[in-house]
Amino acid sequence: MEIYLLLFFILILAIFLGLELISKIPSTLHTPLMSGANAISGITLVGALTLQTDGTLQMVLAFCAIAFASINVFGGYLVTNRMLKMFKKK
Repeated sequence: MEIYLLLFFILILAIFLGLELISKIPSTLHTPLMSGANAISGITLVGALTLQTDGTLQMVLAFCAIAFASINVFGGYLVTNRMLKMFKKK
């Protein structure tokens, strides 16, 4: 029980730290950071796809990882494509 309390405390600290860091970043740096997040989600996607297990819980977690990482990767590509269209000459 104590380990779950410690893990919950670490989760809460990570949430507050993430909010503080994101709020301090200028808007011109959001797109490069999003590209880095998409790369990390791509690694998550490859890891979840190559997982070999027989357990039901592991399969459910792998499916969730594939779904969420796919949404992040494809959404990031769509946003990046839309942003690049803004800089093309008409």
